[in-house]
Amino acid sequence: MEYLFNDWNSIWKQLKAAKHKVILFDYDGTLTPIVDRPEIARLPGEVKVLLEKLTHKQGITVGIISGRAISDIREKVGIDSIIFAGNHGLEIEGPGIRFIHPLTDEIESLMHVIGIVLTKALSRIRGAMVEDKGLSLSVHYRQVDSEQLPQVDAIFNNTVDIGRKRGKIRTSSGKKVHEVRPAVPWNKGKAVQMIMEKFLPKNVRGSYLSMYVGDDLTDEDAFQAINNAGGISVFVGDAGQKSAAAYYLNDTSEVSSLLAEVLKIA
Repeated sequence: MEYLFNDWNSIWKQLKAAKHKVILFDYDGTLTPIVDRPEIARLPGEVKVLLEKLTHKQGITVGIISGRAISDIREKVGIDSIIFAGNHGLEIEGPGIRFIHPLTDEIESLMHVIGIVLTKALSRIRGAMVEDKGLSLSVHYRQVDSEQLPQVDAIFNNTVDIGRKRGKIRTSSGKKVHEVRPAVPWNKGKAVQMIMEKFLPKNVRGSYLSMYVGDDLTDEDAFQAINNAGGISVFVGDAGQKSAAAYYLNDTSEVSSLLAEVLKIA
């Protein structure tokens, strides 16, 4: 990966030349710093102002693709003119687009049952929290004492093992979180493709540009989708991290700087 602002002249020219730009972000760890409790991860005021200004610029579509439930991410951001994709893209809403995965009812029932079992099994571990997001689940353990982390992992794996073996669910781990998602062929990359197909005309694709900024394992599918479309993929975090992204930024403060620079071009 190359540091984004080291190649800014080239990126600036691409953004300037593009007739339309689709600029997409993850939320936690990208637009807002990772915090101990997910419910307090509010969008910084400066970032909200920059995002809102960007959405009012002609020729720009702005979106946020999060593992959070769509109702949660919409409430935390509070900008109606943004495209929101929740549950890793299983649900998408915004001006000119609305999508929800066709297996919604089946998925919600399965996730609800797994959530109940996990909540009961983890209740004896202080700091562990199960977040039921309807179409997916998250087990947060940032506040768990280090000596109990192996117990969290064991309980999680024992609980989800049957569902994984039967091909009903798939799991992944991120920054102090275990994720449970339905085993359907859908991810953030598919959501990125859907949004690009909606807002970037295919017949003049060369005059249009996409960008995705994210920080975690679940963003890798999105990076790959952006790369395949000739867009700009940006990882937020350690430059030594293995990623499909072409560029990196060090932290969320530099994402704010990126927003400010894009706003100057728009």
